[in-house]
Amino acid sequence: MQWFKTTRRTLVYSFVLLVIGFFNVIPRKLAVFIAAAAGQIAYLLLAKDRIKAERNLTYAYGDRLSPGQRRVIVRNLFANFGRNAADVVRLRRHYHNEIKSLVDVEGMPHFERAYKRGKGVVAITGHIGNFELLAAFFVSLGYRAAAIGRELYDKRLNRLLAGNREALGLVTIDTRDSPRKMFRFLKEGHVLGVLMDTDSFRVRSIFVPAFGRLSHTPVGQSILGLRSGAAFVPLACVRNGSRYKIVIKPEIIIERSDDFEKDVYNITRKCTEALEDIIDDYKDQWIWVHNRWHNRPEKSIPDYRG
Repeated sequence: MQWFKTTRRTLVYSFVLLVIGFFNVIPRKLAVFIAAAAGQIAYLLLAKDRIKAERNLTYAYGDRLSPGQRRVIVRNLFANFGRNAADVVRLRRHYHNEIKSLVDVEGMPHFERAYKRGKGVVAITGHIGNFELLAAFFVSLGYRAAAIGRELYDKRLNRLLAGNREALGLVTIDTRDSPRKMFRFLKEGHVLGVLMDTDSFRVRSIFVPAFGRLSHTPVGQSILGLRSGAAFVPLACVRNGSRYKIVIKPEIIIERSDDFEKDVYNITRKCTEALEDIIDDYKDQWIWVHNRWHNRPEKSIPDYRG
């Protein structure tokens, strides 16, 4: 019923506003502690998501992880969700005076070399660690950056999220916006942040290996980057104890061919492999609750790896 749906969305929106207000007036340590505890409670209550996460870890690692290790990773994952969320809702008010000083960076020369060429940077990342803080950090350094994201189901929540990003100086681009807008942004030499680790039919995707299994992976960023001449730089913002660490990997380069489809496949595959390496180092910070291998190829697909 439409009335029920509208009422439920209003209650959710009001609750989100209440949480944001509360977490912004209490000390950060208390906010992070409460949010981590809420994550642990969610771990106990959300059995379906817990089972899905452990199943996906089995898909990815097989018997390299014991059942006990998988349970610990998933339990820590839920707690990390909470910790990261606490800082995300505090970014608008507390980033400059509190959170920015907690961020360390590893591999910044990789990013600077790519950026200085002036052809734009496709910042390849995923739903690992605190990706909202990752964007805020680069904007605070003076880089003009945009994030591609899908509009939320509630326009009020979407305006809230976009408003928080824009207050920090980040440009928000909807997945439904014209590719020309994203292409121009790159051609002007700016940074385009892309979360490319989800399985979705909402955007153009192809199947590439991820953790040894064919995974339906977005390719819009690959097409834009190859067409514009932008650099592909994998990176992520992960928790490091009570601090954060931004991990920046070397630029991804492929040998271009006369087959554009092949180039799109190869750059998408290599970007996926780079993200896989980061996830492998920080297993309890990636969204194993997402069904990364939901869609399966209906027929054989080209393999350009040779």
